[in-house]
Amino acid sequence: MVRRIDVTGATGVRLAAWEFGDPPKPGPNTDGNHRSPGVLLLHGLMGRASHWASTARWLSARHRAVALDQRGHGQSDKPPQASYTREAYVEDAEAALEQLGLAPAVLVGHAMGALTAWQLAAKRPDLVRGLIISDMRASALGAASQREWEDWFRAWPVPFATLADVRKWFGEDDPWVERPSPARGAFYAEVMHECEDGWRPVFEPAQMLRSRETWVYDAHWEELAQVRCPTLVVRGLDGELGRAEAQEMVRVLPHGEYAEVADAGHLVHYDQPEAWRAAVEPFLNGVLTR
Repeated sequence: MVRRIDVTGATGVRLAAWEFGDPPKPGPNTDGNHRSPGVLLLHGLMGRASHWASTARWLSARHRAVALDQRGHGQSDKPPQASYTREAYVEDAEAALEQLGLAPAVLVGHAMGALTAWQLAAKRPDLVRGLIISDMRASALGAASQREWEDWFRAWPVPFATLADVRKWFGEDDPWVERPSPARGAFYAEVMHECEDGWRPVFEPAQMLRSRETWVYDAHWEELAQVRCPTLVVRGLDGELGRAEAQEMVRVLPHGEYAEVADAGHLVHYDQPEAWRAAVEPFLNGVLTR
């Protein structure tokens, strides 16, 4: 089962939310209600809700799990003049929780989606009962990082002739790939669509850069320290979040925990889905059954 639900985000932007499995039948839970605790899954920059499909199906056996195409991504609106600020992304997630009736929910975020999640948890603690941060740094990345991304986008050989070319370039030929990664190739193939001249991304690279520049120059430790709910920081051993910084994030969080996934890069839940589930399941069991 795949079901799309339209959500109205900040400034009226239409957002596509997705369920990838039937939610559990209503039954009494620990607080006496007849509603299973909800989970909202937030992808990273350039991602889309379907990247969470495997995790969402796994969660849906016991909980209502919804993945959101954030503004500028997937099948959500991509208005050229829309705001791509941190505030807009956070307000979108806030609107999704309220309109979908998920709150108080567990937020699961990857990369930029994790930043959105912890900023929302700090802003609206009443909406968030738990938080999972996957491979997102709290430190500032700086101007050099943004220039590297601009150069990287320019290096993409778009349009791609076939999806096989997409998988090969992002999985093998991309200068940012240290060793062949079929999972990375598949990840990027999922964000392409067929156009008259070949395969192009479903997002506008310029909008991605605009989204990124609203957080890349700043550190986010202060907001992290304001998160009061139980929080799990997860990193792939070959990801972008280093062990020392991840453990410092856990220290800063009032109720932080730590987990790592071996043989995983930045795309932790996509690289190693079974190991990812094993890493987060104990935390989810604790938070979702309280």
